[in-house]
Amino acid sequence: MVATSTEPGKFDIKDPSLSADGLRRIDWAAREMPVLAQIRERFAREKPLDGIRLLACAHITTETANLALTLQAGGADAVLCASNPLSTQDDVAAALVDAGIPVFAIKGEDNETYDRHIHSAIAHKPQILIDDGADVVATLHKQYPELLGDIIGGTEETTTGVIRERAMEKAGVLKFPIIAVNDADTKHFFDNRYGTGQSTIDGILRATNVLLAGKIVVVAGYGWCGKGIASRVRGLGAQVIVTEIDPTKALEASMDGFRVMEMSDAAPLADFVITATGNIDVLDKADFEVIKDGAILANAGHFNSEINLKVLGEMSGEGRRTLRPFVEEFSFNGKSVMVLGEGRLINLAAAEGHPASVMDMSFANQAMAAEYLAKHGSELENKVYRVPEELDKEIAALKLQAMGITIDTLSPAQEKYLDSWETE
Repeated sequence: MVATSTEPGKFDIKDPSLSADGLRRIDWAAREMPVLAQIRERFAREKPLDGIRLLACAHITTETANLALTLQAGGADAVLCASNPLSTQDDVAAALVDAGIPVFAIKGEDNETYDRHIHSAIAHKPQILIDDGADVVATLHKQYPELLGDIIGGTEETTTGVIRERAMEKAGVLKFPIIAVNDADTKHFFDNRYGTGQSTIDGILRATNVLLAGKIVVVAGYGWCGKGIASRVRGLGAQVIVTEIDPTKALEASMDGFRVMEMSDAAPLADFVITATGNIDVLDKADFEVIKDGAILANAGHFNSEINLKVLGEMSGEGRRTLRPFVEEFSFNGKSVMVLGEGRLINLAAAEGHPASVMDMSFANQAMAAEYLAKHGSELENKVYRVPEELDKEIAALKLQAMGITIDTLSPAQEKYLDSWETE
């Protein structure tokens, strides 16, 4: 990567001198991202995003850096801001600025700075958005109606964001098309299940250094993220209880061998509670009143709203202290609970997020979805779309190729059989 200068005042990061460290780590992640590397090579030749102003609101990690460099190789005039105040890797932000990509993100930034950074990125007047949680999409619709007409479309990385954007579509207020990258098979089957499953446990272990074997772990939510977490925690020897609101998912969890019960019954048993629902107040006052003394609470959902920290703070009053980095104790009614990473995404607050090999497919989807919008955005309605199936399959095929795996193909006779309703 050739470093270029960025105009002073057009970025906001912690320390530009961290660039060399960030570059080394970006290069390390790139070793595990062969699909994105193939796309970057093609983008460098074809320039499908040439001159397009692009805003990516994402976790500023080594994997995101490789996506940003791919978009840049494709000709995009890109700018980045953080999608979570605790997920930024400051050395990575510095390396991207050195590469000519403005970044507005500082790890640990307060909510005011977080919001200011979103507005700074929007000042770029983007034509294509890559969002993670829909904060930029929502802010544009609420505060920048004059910019909406120039936006070709956006992509969405996470379940929470897709939920918000589908609500906007249903309400008739969505003003440009969104491609739900989160719903691509090569994203949620792998990123949500294997990535979240491993990185959530990684964050919990780095924050606590507590043995999981033999512990009772409650997983709230049995979507793809919850499935991955429950599977990995059980693999480490924990006893797993699942809570759900969806009867089909609850039935699936039970048939997968997990105990299923209401949170009011699970909380008194829990050594750990891990939330992964995308909703608010999954752990609320009634749960805190019955929760087991010494329970450790962690969140794997996008926003820090799944654990009702406001109520927990009110219940504990002055009985609140930091025990170690990313571990805060709340004492009340003669007992205490520990909250990890301020209730934010624990895999990014206390660890490094998903492994690069999983993000390889997720960010390949992002790059190709951005290319698709550049070519076909004008043909789309103001709706939330899935990633086109042919792109999803292409990414899967590229990943298999990179892994050295070959698969069977249909013979002409087999294709004819599957396309026909008659049999001979």
